Amino acid sequence: MGTVPPGEGFLEGLRSICDSEGIVLIFDEVMTGFRVAYGGAQELYGVTPDMTTLGKIIGGGLPVGAFGGKKDIMKLLSPSGGVYQAGTLSGNPLAMTAGIETLKLLQADGFYEQLEQTSHRLAEGITEAAKSAGYPIYPTRVGSMFCTFFTSNEVRDWPTATTCDTKAFAAFFRMMLEKGIYLAPSQFETAFVSIAHTEAEIEKTIAAARSCFAAL
Repeated sequence: MGTVPPGEGFLEGLRSICDSEGIVLIFDEVMTGFRVAYGGAQELYGVTPDMTTLGKIIGGGLPVGAFGGKKDIMKLLSPSGGVYQAGTLSGNPLAMTAGIETLKLLQADGFYEQLEQTSHRLAEGITEAAKSAGYPIYPTRVGSMFCTFFTSNEVRDWPTATTCDTKAFAAFFRMMLEKGIYLAPSQFETAFVSIAHTEAEIEKTIAAARSCFAAL
């Protein structure tokens, strides 16, 4: 449904309920892993799950996935325990090498500070473009993930996300594409900012958004 930050106390509430009921709390960080912080959303929000899942970021973008968790859970897996887990691409040398090199880049001094600045500039620029055109949107952003919801309502869950004008978003998408900006084609997808995006590319995107919002 796009980038929808958790409400205040939501993640903490999940942690509390799982602790009191003996439930394993699992964070799906396939999207948020390394994008919002080096330690993912759990580092950003200060809530530690019992298990975590990660996607192809672990392989530098190549096909691979990973999961991990607390020792008392992970020791149940083979060869320590009786639960067998394997996959065709598990430990693939190419993916693992790309993943290791990616992690090195993420650990560079100032990496996340630069990513935050770039993400803030782009998200704020698009928001300002909509406001200057008098077009109603509801913007959200967490780290390098952001979304421009085509609604004047607050978006906090799926029911509120469905108030978006998807036809208007589709028109905006096509206009941006004509200007050389390829956004995700669905209103309910998250946009990602990369460290590779240059200042010139960010400004070009904002300028295109300003023109497209004015035309809606």
